[in-house]
Amino acid sequence: MLRFTGVGVTDVGHVRDHNEDSGFVGPYLALVADGVGGAAAGEIASATTTYAVTAGASALPDADPRAALAEAVAAARRQLLDGVAKDLRRAGMATTLTAVATDGTRVALAHVGDSRAYLVHEGHLVQLSTDHTFVQQLVEEGHLTPAQARVHHWKNVVLRALPGSDTGEIEAADVLELEVSPGDRIMLCSDGLSDLVDDELIAEGLLIADPRSASARLVSEALAAGGNDNVTCVVVDVIDGPRVVGDGQWLGAVRDPANVVDPSAAEMS
Repeated sequence: MLRFTGVGVTDVGHVRDHNEDSGFVGPYLALVADGVGGAAAGEIASATTTYAVTAGASALPDADPRAALAEAVAAARRQLLDGVAKDLRRAGMATTLTAVATDGTRVALAHVGDSRAYLVHEGHLVQLSTDHTFVQQLVEEGHLTPAQARVHHWKNVVLRALPGSDTGEIEAADVLELEVSPGDRIMLCSDGLSDLVDDELIAEGLLIADPRSASARLVSEALAAGGNDNVTCVVVDVIDGPRVVGDGQWLGAVRDPANVVDPSAAEMS
């Protein structure tokens, strides 16, 4: 059956005084969440979302991965909105989310915001996710080239994030099934990496056979390029192997239980 094997690396960077990124790496689920910069309690938003999605997708691999991700994202959104209602100092907190999940046969992606997912298939790098940003919208409308978007002063304006509106208008994540095969590699990262490391260097880093070394190399590249944001990189290989049970690896802000809003409210699937 298909499953993931890999690791993640996170770093606070050279400018921020704390890490607002969170992540998780397990055999059937991997994700990165980036507390949106400038918003209140970004680390709480990313940690709560990571915890809630991991709990909500706990039925994997015995669940449809698209459905599991969609339901887990909705549960995370509810938990975030509840956290704001209980403490108005958290008003404005938000996070990106990019996650992959598998049931052993299919692999699905859930994405909202500007964290990214990349696939390496037969040595070729492909970006799986589309940024939910103002500059990406301008690119799609033909007003900017991708090269111009990388250096645009509005490049960090995120149009969609969790929890979204509390009026019932859900800022839905993109949830789609992926075409992957054993031997493929998936990389998830926060924009602290993708803003500073171009596709050529990402492709070079992902050629490193060991996932831990590949993750560390890419984080180091981002730090060398300025490290002006938190940097998180998750690298997993898609393998065909026996079913396993593992606790997984927690990354960043979610490692501090104080950052998770009401963990007992997380919905186990």
